[in-house]
Amino acid sequence: MADALVIIPTFNEIENIEAVIRAVFSQNKEFHILVVDDNSPDMTGYKVKELQEEFHNQLFLLEREGKTGLGTAYIEGFKWALQKDYHYIFEMDADFSHNPNDLVRLYEACSSKGADLSIGSRYVVGVNVVNWPMSRILLSYFASKYVRFVTGMEIHDTTAGFVCYRREVLESINLDKIEFVGYAFQIEMKFKTHLLGYEIVEVPVIFTDRTKGKSKMSKGIISEAIFGVIKMKLKSIFNHKKTWQRTLFF
Repeated sequence: MADALVIIPTFNEIENIEAVIRAVFSQNKEFHILVVDDNSPDMTGYKVKELQEEFHNQLFLLEREGKTGLGTAYIEGFKWALQKDYHYIFEMDADFSHNPNDLVRLYEACSSKGADLSIGSRYVVGVNVVNWPMSRILLSYFASKYVRFVTGMEIHDTTAGFVCYRREVLESINLDKIEFVGYAFQIEMKFKTHLLGYEIVEVPVIFTDRTKGKSKMSKGIISEAIFGVIKMKLKSIFNHKKTWQRTLFF
């Protein structure tokens, strides 16, 4: 039984899914994979089923009825993982923007270097993004700066989606209370990890934009991230104030 599970959410990733699965399984460290597919019209789920015959008891598939958001896909994946005996649980994209060769580095940050959450960071050492237009680099970079300022988290890449959690972190977070479903989900999960006092480490990686398939980024996702951060911070302050008042009263 591998101690690490890589969760890969998919929607229309038929051009990438086989290659990324094989790349994960080619690592020196043993990983299992859970693909969470949102009923992809391009038959991504069917391709995963074909590959399961080759990678028996290593490759797993959760099929959902439709596209309901990145966050809900990961939440279902987390719950599935916590029912098993995995100790290290990863988030990774299917499109090779996250290099599978970096999985071991994220794993080691948690397994042997004391991190509870390791982040594959584009911005901890300069700006390490390939094939993005300058406008998107600036949007992403300053979004992370904005989130860092509002939340107080000492994280350079707050919107990163390439991460490794220790099991204990996900067990400590009420996954049913996670509010956001787009890229703000990534921020919310890091913020809750931060509020719980867990050790967060950034591992420098190079992010390469997809060369196959279509990006899922939208204006709605960006809006959720921008305004959701303020809501999230205010809610944490309000909850802290209520806890302080109860403590004072009793």
